[in-house]
Amino acid sequence: MQAASTVFLVRPARFSFNAETAPSNSFQQNLAALTPDAVQAQAFAEFDAAVAMLRAKGVHVLVFEDTPAPPKPDAVFPNNWLTLHPDGRVLLYPMCAPNRRHERRADILEELGRQFRITEVVDLSPHEQEGRFLEGTGSILFDHVHRVAYACLSPRTHAALFAEVAATLGYRSVAFHANDQQGHAIYHTNVMMCIGARFAVVCLASITDAQERATVAASLVGTGHELVDITPEQVAHFAGNMLTLRVATTELLVLSQQAFEALTAAQRQTLGRYGELVPLAIPTIETIGGGSARCMLAEVFLPRL
Repeated sequence: MQAASTVFLVRPARFSFNAETAPSNSFQQNLAALTPDAVQAQAFAEFDAAVAMLRAKGVHVLVFEDTPAPPKPDAVFPNNWLTLHPDGRVLLYPMCAPNRRHERRADILEELGRQFRITEVVDLSPHEQEGRFLEGTGSILFDHVHRVAYACLSPRTHAALFAEVAATLGYRSVAFHANDQQGHAIYHTNVMMCIGARFAVVCLASITDAQERATVAASLVGTGHELVDITPEQVAHFAGNMLTLRVATTELLVLSQQAFEALTAAQRQTLGRYGELVPLAIPTIETIGGGSARCMLAEVFLPRL
């Protein structure tokens, strides 16, 4: 199944601009006019409202509290440090920024293990010592139905490690390069691409190599996805950073309010055929953190106990 019905989020205790991630994430903006206390207060308010909205829509949402020490400015984006699979496997990923490595928490895994069956924990974090990074479902987009994995390569997404992980999970791997409007490598695949069961949002213009662009498009169309091609400007407003979730027999498409407003009426209409669009107002989190709604959601595909 492509869409999860359970997600977990981490309520950030020390949310702030992360100087360690900024060199590879051009989406981050340091709002110097806001005091640290104001940033934290706004992040709390946006986070709590997002959780309330998801629960109101029927999503099963687990919330873990961030620990204040050591400081983890990006703890609100847990999808980068683990993936939770239907066969009970948990993968822990190697993170590029040293201060993000503290986000991997054994206590969160222990709590998940009280509710879900965990058969194996595959710890890929030793690759950090070799400079090989792969940041979860930021780096990898999974087409679970057709068992295809997509990744745009960047300092945070190592080509060989991506191929190894895809093969280990039994997915065909499709790697490519994508740039933002300034010509910088897009740091995470999930900023310019979203895969649903029957549609795919993708910024084909950001894939600079013609052959790679054709390969990605052919793979998506060949697996039965209707393409919603977004522009680089829409990517800059996080219009590619969406996630499908399942509630009973219906699907939701979660995105930020900014992303929703960046879509054209025709694009909204197309996406609306596949599920209800659920915009979350998270301007502080996405502006300072450089990640949006999808990055806040860690899907739980583990079997329940």
